[in-house]
Amino acid sequence: MYFTLLIVVILTAIVLVAVALGLAGVISPRSFNAQKGEAYECGIPTRGNSWMQFKVGYYLFAILFLMFDVETVFLFPWAVVVQDLGVYGLFSILFFLIILVLGLAYAWKKGALEWK
Repeated sequence: MYFTLLIVVILTAIVLVAVALGLAGVISPRSFNAQKGEAYECGIPTRGNSWMQFKVGYYLFAILFLMFDVETVFLFPWAVVVQDLGVYGLFSILFFLIILVLGLAYAWKKGALEWK
């Protein structure tokens, strides 16, 4: 029963994606010129090599943002059903939050939140 439902959901997803991509390919405007292939940065033509290293702090900050963004995504559904879960739900979300706070404390101790 569940296997056939899973197959139907997967096939439906594949068909919808294929139809959306096909429709976008058919009705999208097309114009080809050399200027479209050039790199664009704020209207200023690039000089030299575009590939450069960024400070690792930007990546660490982005990872921390994603970590707490995912926390928020998990907290909303929990908040909706918190009364139905009872004490077990409370302790499970507290465990989840403790792990996240420990991760934040570790990042703070390592200096990932400081701009140097």
